Formats: sequence, C-alpha cells, structure tokens
Amino acid sequence: MDAKQAESKVETACCNVIHEDTVERVKAAELPVEQVVELASIFQALGDSTRLKIIHALMQEEMCVCDLAAVLGMTQSAVSHQLRTLRNLRTIKRRKEGRIAYYSIDDHHILTLFNTGLEHVSHR
Repeated sequence: MDAKQAESKVETACCNVIHEDTVERVKAAELPVEQVVELASIFQALGDSTRLKIIHALMQEEMCVCDLAAVLGMTQSAVSHQLRTLRNLRTIKRRKEGRIAYYSIDDHHILTLFNTGLEHVSHR
C-alpha cells in the first residue's frame, strides 16, 4: 500500500466507500476553502431578517440611514450596524452627498439570491 492509498484509507475510515470513482470526482470538484468561507459569510448575512429587510428596501430605491430607520422602525445606530455588515460583504454600496450617505445594492447577484429565495418560499 503506497502513501496515497494509506491516506485514502484514513480519509474514508469512517465508512466503506462503495463508489470510489464518484468519491474521487466529487473530491476533485471541491471548492477552495476561501470561496467556501466567503459564500458562508454571504448566506450568514442573508440569514438575518433585518438585513433581508434592508436589502428589500434598497431593491426599491437608494436610501439614507434615516429613511431606512423609519422604514424598518429601528434606530439609526442599529441600521448603521447592519449596513456596515452588508458593506463589508460588498453587497451594498454607499455614496456621500454632503453629509448624507446614501445606500444602494452593489452586487446584483444578491438580487438573484434574494429573488430565488423569495420565489422558493412563495411556492411552498
């Protein structure tokens, strides 16, 4: 038994592999760890109801923190905290006009995720 076979036995020691070719194909298609972590962060952000409400509001129109706070019935501080999270993930962007910051959707892939999720729950 060579080193690769020994490693394979260790990795599959928890069960008997029935379809080794399938296992190898799937392993070869594994995502890089960095992509998995970033994707998990996006789904984690979308897993928060407040952030989903913010995204939905920003899908309608660009808005400032004050207006978002009024729409959501939250404090400006609480909204700002959520906006920071979404900005760090590059899902929304900010533009300043004088002293007022306006927020809008930055990554239109988020709209696809949002709309696909909404369609999924609407057809249950």
